[in-house]
Parts: sequence; C-alpha cells; structure tokens
Amino acid sequence: MSEFVEHARVVDGGVAPDEKGFDIALRPLSLREYVGQKKHVDNLRVFIEAARRRGEPLDHVLFCGPPGLGKTTLANIIAEEMNVTIHTTSGPAIEHKGALAALLSKLEPRDVLFIDEIHRLNPIVEENLYPAIEDFEIDIIAGDGPHASSYKLPLSPFTLVGATTRTGLLTSPLLSRFGVNMRLEYYPPEELMQIVVRSAGLLNIPMDEDGAMEMARRSRGTPRIANRLLRRVRDFAEVEGDGHITKAIACFALERLEVDNAGFDQMDRRILLTIIEKFDGGPVGIETIAAAVSEPRDTIEDVYEPFLMQNGFLQRTPRGRIATRLAYEHLGLRPGQGEQRRLF
Repeated sequence: MSEFVEHARVVDGGVAPDEKGFDIALRPLSLREYVGQKKHVDNLRVFIEAARRRGEPLDHVLFCGPPGLGKTTLANIIAEEMNVTIHTTSGPAIEHKGALAALLSKLEPRDVLFIDEIHRLNPIVEENLYPAIEDFEIDIIAGDGPHASSYKLPLSPFTLVGATTRTGLLTSPLLSRFGVNMRLEYYPPEELMQIVVRSAGLLNIPMDEDGAMEMARRSRGTPRIANRLLRRVRDFAEVEGDGHITKAIACFALERLEVDNAGFDQMDRRILLTIIEKFDGGPVGIETIAAAVSEPRDTIEDVYEPFLMQNGFLQRTPRGRIATRLAYEHLGLRPGQGEQRRLF
C-alpha cells in the first residue's frame, strides 16, 4: 500500500508529509493538557511520579491502536514529564544490529527511546534488543572469522516506548517485555470537540461550539482527522465566509469535502453501495469487491474495512462481506432494495 494512497484521504488517520509541522505544533506537552484516554493518562501519571520519586527509568511502555490517536504524543509527554531526552526512530529505520547499537549507546540515564511501528523491526534487530531492554546491555562482535570475539557493552538504564497499529504482528517475546501495555481507543465527539476548540485557539481561528461539534462528529473518533478537518474548514470559512467557523460553514465545507455525518468519504460509501446494489447486501468476496471498486484488495482490507467494521456497517464472514442494517439506514436504503435496483 503506497503512502500516497493512504494519505490522500482527508479522513485518513496517518500523518501526511506536509502535515508534520502542523501536527507537532498542536500536540499537548503535558498530561495536564492531554484530552481523552482518561484511564490511561491517570495510570501514566502514577507510573511516572513513582519512577521520578525512586530516581529510576519508567517501565517500558507499549502503545497500541489505530493511527492518529496520540501514541507519539504520549511518548513525547512521557519524556517531558520525566525531564529526560526522547530519541525517536521507527522499526523499519533500524536496518541492522549495528544501527541499534549506535542508537542505544548514546542514551543517557532514564532517557526515552521511542520506536514507532515497532512491529516492523527486523527479526535479528529484535533479538538483539531483548538483552538491552532486560539487562541494559548489548552484545558486540569484534573482528571476523576465527578471531572474532564477543563482549557485552553496558547501557544506561532507559525506557523503551513502542507504538504499533498492528498488535497481532508483535512477537510474544517482545510483547512480554513491556511492563505497561496501553491500547488507545477512539475518542467520543465530546472529547474531540475539546481538541478542536483547543487547536482553534492555538491557531487563532474564531469558531462557534456548534461548528466545533460538527467537525468532531465527522472525525471518525480520531484527533488527527479532527485537526485536519479544522484546517480545511478554516479555508472555506476564509474564502466562502467571513473567517468565522459556524455550524453552517462547517457543514458546507464538509459536504464539499464529501465527508458525511458518519465520517465516511466517497470510497467508504462506494464500497457499501457496491455490496448493497450489485450483490444484494452480500455475502460477497473481497476480491470481487476490489474488482468492482477498482481498488487493491490490501488497500480495502487495511484502509477502508476496519472503520466500517468497528462501527457496525460491515460484517466479515467466512462466505464474504455483508452490509449490515446500519449501512442500509445510513445510505437511506431498505434491505432488499439493492436487488430491486438490479432487476429494474
């Protein structure tokens, strides 16, 4: 799946290259500023305070969940609250154990090493990471052939913070080495509205609460999408209105962006309509759907289906995909109406 396809959608949770600066500018810097995920934030506050009082590094932390929910933000907040430096990398970027050794050897006591997409670590790199996070040492091989020798390089005690969108791809040995495992959940509209209001304040965007709630309801439970919609709606407010975001201008802008009141974009609706109108609501195989909408199978499975299934609009069965009653209701159709359309 290409990065362009993934990030071309206004309702995609991933961060596009041109959004990185904007994304960083709106991130909260402390647990006090962080909105949502209350259970996890409250627990983190206790774990961080306990580690600070003991003068120890925080236990290794794993954040799981869909993109855009705040995993990277929480990793940076941990470093800020612990008053240490964060070193950021990603699983694919650590290509060999030499790169891992170079990364680990420059860590100061209690520093945070943040590995995004940790499920994509090279297996050999992962094996070499185990002694580093358990015993704070790493094996180094010096020399070649029969003259090679191995010695252990001691490391400063540090905190590994991992982030993954695919928990199922993590190996059991790696998973078991995290002392704190937190799965981030989608945000309710009320919390997303708080995030939109905060972001609008940082960007000096005049906005009504109703306008903020309209964007929050269509943000698919994801703060990054909410902030992206705020940027796009601001453009419409400045060009088509007086610069003030109201509910009316928000609705107008989101309709132009083809984001409906459930947060669906054109392709979400197209997939559901294809199942309903062409295949009588299903069951229908994923290959057939992919051919009907001219999208690769893996793109449908990884990008489009998760949100539709998690919200009860699509059901995956051994015989194929089925559109649920909620899908019919959202599209203004009745069960069986797809079959009638095909007959006439």
